[in-house]
Parts: sequence; C-alpha cells; structure tokens
Amino acid sequence: MKKAIFVALMFVLSPLAMAKEPAKLAVCAACHGKDGVGTQGKYPNLAGQKKEYLVTTLTAFKEGKRDNAEMKPMAAMLSPADIEELATYFSGIKK
Repeated sequence: MKKAIFVALMFVLSPLAMAKEPAKLAVCAACHGKDGVGTQGKYPNLAGQKKEYLVTTLTAFKEGKRDNAEMKPMAAMLSPADIEELATYFSGIKK
C-alpha cells in the first residue's frame, strides 16, 4: 500500500505534472506536439531541449536573424515572456 501511494505521489509531484501548460502552447503543438515530439518528420522534437537553446532559437526567428517561412510568423506572435514560458515547458519534458 505504501509503495502504491509513493508511486502515485511521484507522478503527481513530477515537474511535468506540476507544470502549467503555457498559454501559447497551441502555437507550437500543431507541429511540435503538445508532448514536444514533432507531428511529422520535418518538425524537430522540442522535448528535453536545453531552455537556453529554445529561447535563443525562438528569439532569432522572431527578430528575423534566423529565416524560416513556417517559424517566422509563429515566433512573431510570441512575447519574450511567452518564449520563456514555452522554453521552460519543453525543456522540462523528459525524452
């Protein structure tokens, strides 16, 4: 019985279970999946990527320093706070 309670608590208290979904998750999830796994082969997995990498990359798309016809308009609608929140969310998902 104690083991079952412990396992249940570990799941409930895991970082992903505790993490609130970002408000703009749908912007990313259509291609990169809500779980951070790309929905098609051409979309990279975001789950477990380093937060700093995700922030830098999204910011570069937003500022036009990195060019991609699909990512540019998606990143353009994100605020710096949105980018931080999404990067924290995806980096917290274990591969």
